[in-house]
Amino acid sequence: MIAEFDAVLVLGFGGPERHEDVIPFLENVLRGKNVPRERLLDVAEHYYHFDGRSPINEQNRELVAALNAELAAHGPRLPVFWGNRNWHPLLADTLREMQGKGVRRALAYVTSAFGSYSGCRQYLEDIARAREQCGGKVPEIEKLPTSSDHPGFLEAMTERVRAAFDVLPSARLLFTAHSIPASMAASSPYERQLNAACSAVAARLGRSEYRLVYQSRSGPPGQPWLEPDICDALREIHGGDVVIAPIGFLSDHMEVLFDLDTEAAALCRELGIRMIRAGTVGTHPRFVNMIRELITERMEAGVPAVCPADCCPPPKRPAPAR
Repeated sequence: MIAEFDAVLVLGFGGPERHEDVIPFLENVLRGKNVPRERLLDVAEHYYHFDGRSPINEQNRELVAALNAELAAHGPRLPVFWGNRNWHPLLADTLREMQGKGVRRALAYVTSAFGSYSGCRQYLEDIARAREQCGGKVPEIEKLPTSSDHPGFLEAMTERVRAAFDVLPSARLLFTAHSIPASMAASSPYERQLNAACSAVAARLGRSEYRLVYQSRSGPPGQPWLEPDICDALREIHGGDVVIAPIGFLSDHMEVLFDLDTEAAALCRELGIRMIRAGTVGTHPRFVNMIRELITERMEAGVPAVCPADCCPPPKRPAPAR
């Protein structure tokens, strides 16, 4: 059976590109979440450190261009669109553009390799909400599966980390990923998939010693999040070299540029640790080829690739105190 799709959608998180966009963007991200205003303003300073411009939109433009070239060269010849959850181009606007160009069914690649509520299920909710906003003959959107165990992702990440070890061959290896609330981790495959991916990349590198740590936590101080934090892990290292591999990020997000390249790098200098940060997969040819493989596999399969109805549910909120 050949499934008929007439477009591809790259669905991203989004990020501000001007100083005045930072607060509205963060308000979009945190809407409905129990995050203190002070924390929002703290995070805003990370963006102001880079003149209010997140790198994520430009990196998604590069990914769209690379995927367009990959599909043009090897097929299937489908147009590639791009929409975001939290900032322009917003998903509903992209769906209207697709609608105007006659798109009926599209496959969506979400720029998150690991399954969690925020990295999987919430994007399905975003798609449903955006389709409802558009009305009319809005395109059907089918989300491709997460790709943390795909050889294309693992091979691309391995090459990025290997390049870092070419500079510091005797370094310790720390993999990092975005911390999430423990309650969200408990209802998703996030930790399991991360541990499996770290193990697979380390094995490809021929390294048996490594550690998975977390970064970029937010939320109330009393709420448990995944640990250890990258900076706490660095304080346990007494000198020497370290390679930090942000396996949980597909491109150099603000969290990578600030939390690793700025804060963690400063801490390493203070502690006398030589540090190099491995690249993210970005537009690595093998990673872009992986997306094409996911598209081709779905179009040639007879079974839809949508997530199960119960995958990555939202974390349970604690009952209010009485």
